[in-house]
Amino acid sequence: MQTDSDTGVIVTRSAEGIVDIRLNRPDRLNALGVDMTNAFLTAITEAAAGDARVILIRGTGRAFCAGADLKERRTMDEAARIQHNRAINAAVDALDAAPMPTVCAINGLAMGGGCEIALACDLRYAAEDAQIGLTEARIGAIPGAGGTQRMPRAIGAMRALELILTGEPVTGKRAAEIGLVNAAVAGDQLDAHVTRIAGVLASRSPSGARTAKRVIYGGLATTLAEGLKLEAAALREILTSADYAEGLAAFAERRPPRFGASAVK
Repeated sequence: MQTDSDTGVIVTRSAEGIVDIRLNRPDRLNALGVDMTNAFLTAITEAAAGDARVILIRGTGRAFCAGADLKERRTMDEAARIQHNRAINAAVDALDAAPMPTVCAINGLAMGGGCEIALACDLRYAAEDAQIGLTEARIGAIPGAGGTQRMPRAIGAMRALELILTGEPVTGKRAAEIGLVNAAVAGDQLDAHVTRIAGVLASRSPSGARTAKRVIYGGLATTLAEGLKLEAAALREILTSADYAEGLAAFAERRPPRFGASAVK
């Protein structure tokens, strides 16, 4: 399945259940204009509400996403600027809240809101020469779509402060060194790398992946003792699930498991 529109977002779905959302406005470095932001929010919302096994975010051209379209924003009045920022926030938050694994491929520039989109994904992979940063300090602003909160949680407060206060981006290679991305690979290998990762994720139990994600993030928001209780409760559900039964059968029969979409909750 593939859908395309003039708003700069292309959505495709593979037979394996990978929903590929591509930011497709290369002439503007995939900057988030009003129409594109709304289309991106719709794509994320529909994918998250469906039975997708993986959501994959990519960008067309030499950028992943250059952030908010400042050329377009300059023509807005104050109310429109605030509404535009709220829309970007809504899209990023919807991505963060998606119950299935989310992956992004940072192929080039990921600045401001583009970096915040990446931070909302569970797994991040970058081209070695990509440029990634929260650059709002350059125009007298601060990150406005979760960057001040998600960046410190990803790499620690000290490094996050350096990136946010200077507004200076880092390369994909450096981002991997500081834990901002899972790995940095040669640019011509990035698509193949993330496609392979997404394929592996899609082959796993959808209910298991959703449960693990919920327990991990839920545990990080509480104490270790409470997190262990979350894990124990989740495990009781997993041990009686159809996917676990299929996993045991596949192991005994020495074949790959066939986890069913019906197991997604």
